[in-house]
Amino acid sequence: MVDTISHDVLIIGSGLAGLRAAIAAAAVDKGLSIAVLSKVQVMRSHSVSAEGGTAAVLYEEEGDNQESHIYDTVKGSDFLADQDVAERLVRNMPFEVYQLDHWGMPWSRRKDGRIAQRKFGGYSFPRATYAQDKVGFYEMQTLYDTCLKYDNIHFYNEWFCTSILRDSAFQGVTAIEIKTGTFTVFKAPAGIICTGGAGRIYSFSTYAFSSTPDGIDMAFRAGLAMKDMEFVQFHPTGIMPSGILITEGARGEGGYLVNNKGERFMTNYAPGKMELAPRDVVSRSMIKEILEGRGFKHETGFDCLKLDLTHLGDERIKEVLAGIREIGIKFSGVDIIDEAIEVRPVCHYMMGGIHADIDGATELPGLWAAGEAACNSTHGANRLGANSTSECIVWGRITGELAAKHAQGRKSHSFEASKSQVANEEKRIYDGLFRGSGGVNPYQVRKELTDTMDDKAYVFRTEQGLSEALKKVRELKGLMWKHVDDKAKEYNTNFVNVMEIDSMLRTAEVVLVGALNRKESRGAHSRTDYPTRDDSNFLAHTLAYHTTEGPRMVWHPVTFTRYAPVERKY
Repeated sequence: MVDTISHDVLIIGSGLAGLRAAIAAAAVDKGLSIAVLSKVQVMRSHSVSAEGGTAAVLYEEEGDNQESHIYDTVKGSDFLADQDVAERLVRNMPFEVYQLDHWGMPWSRRKDGRIAQRKFGGYSFPRATYAQDKVGFYEMQTLYDTCLKYDNIHFYNEWFCTSILRDSAFQGVTAIEIKTGTFTVFKAPAGIICTGGAGRIYSFSTYAFSSTPDGIDMAFRAGLAMKDMEFVQFHPTGIMPSGILITEGARGEGGYLVNNKGERFMTNYAPGKMELAPRDVVSRSMIKEILEGRGFKHETGFDCLKLDLTHLGDERIKEVLAGIREIGIKFSGVDIIDEAIEVRPVCHYMMGGIHADIDGATELPGLWAAGEAACNSTHGANRLGANSTSECIVWGRITGELAAKHAQGRKSHSFEASKSQVANEEKRIYDGLFRGSGGVNPYQVRKELTDTMDDKAYVFRTEQGLSEALKKVRELKGLMWKHVDDKAKEYNTNFVNVMEIDSMLRTAEVVLVGALNRKESRGAHSRTDYPTRDDSNFLAHTLAYHTTEGPRMVWHPVTFTRYAPVERKY
């Protein structure tokens, strides 16, 4: 007999989007029971790693304005953002910055005491609101502290959700408590998926090792579409050799990117913005410099470039980039006060995710998605830095309120339709994975997958490379790797890892199929065999639906309000 736990709203994931959703839902009705399920302890969610800022227009009297933020976001997206969605982000964010401030967020301040903002790539004005270089950690702590003030928010730490239960509407999820290994059903009339991105399908990645696409894949297997998964953001400055992020705030503070000739090479690629061009532009420029022989050779054998912050001075670095200095010393042996640090473009963000509308609603009634797990098309083909934490907070609130209102007056309806789903999921998990057999090491499969994505689906892509990667991923899926050697019930991380790899393989396949189908270069998706943007044929979102033969791809229209596509120049 499977244990069953009932709540009114289930929130899967405990990062910025999940916590903001919980607060919003709990505030709608204190009589509702809100559950937050997370496969890690709440403050271990990867949102704590966000460093640089949260975008908002705060000082219109100094020349900034919301229309500029909207246009910068749309242009940065290479005109694939849904423009009504970009507008909603911008209109909502000033309130959220001040709301966080009222909840105790320790924003960095100007000398006059007002909230400080710094420059970020692709923006016309400084609008990255920051807290030193630890904005995600402080935002998470502020939201978590606020959650604890609500008696109707219940946290389930270290639960791994495995499937969505549904009939014509959302019914709940199945989950495994990692501490005990117990398989459990969570019932609720409303749910929100806030499980973050899929960045660990790459080896060289800024993501925590727990940032695997479990939530995205859970929706995919439940019949919901993944949208725009071919668009993977490569942040220009991943520290060598670990890939840990060097925040864009380092360039916002005035850092220089230099090649082996000592040149600030961005003058050749984006003279108007230099190092603060959008991330896709800077990353392509860096790889071109490397390919043309102007890079440095790291001791690992990989090529890289250097980020020079020495001219900022030790006082400024200690004030606003203390965390980055610590990362440099610990993980690269470099003190950024004294010398330039070696960097290379690194997988950092997925523009794609679960297909959602402007309200965060998915195709399944009663289920929403928010944050990086969702794709409501805020970012199109390329996200501007500092817009992701903004998206998490805005749609956390929106989806939390909507899910709570949906749950009011509704109880979990007849569960008969899901009994077979529960049985099938238990069989898939335990017979298909836990008690599986085979001589192939699942960790070797994971490494081959992520190395393949690094090699074949990186900043520049080709038909041949993507086809080879897709063939390799499908070969890996077919190997006899689905087995768990550790048979313990309690804290079986081997079991968790194998479930994660299962999701990673399916998600990587969607990324590759989408990239092969999009025969153009747009935003972060750059095909050397199709080097130009093709609005006639590809000004559309891609939707991928799960089938046993592989993803079924369809096109979905982009929403335009007032900005016609033009060539991007910076």
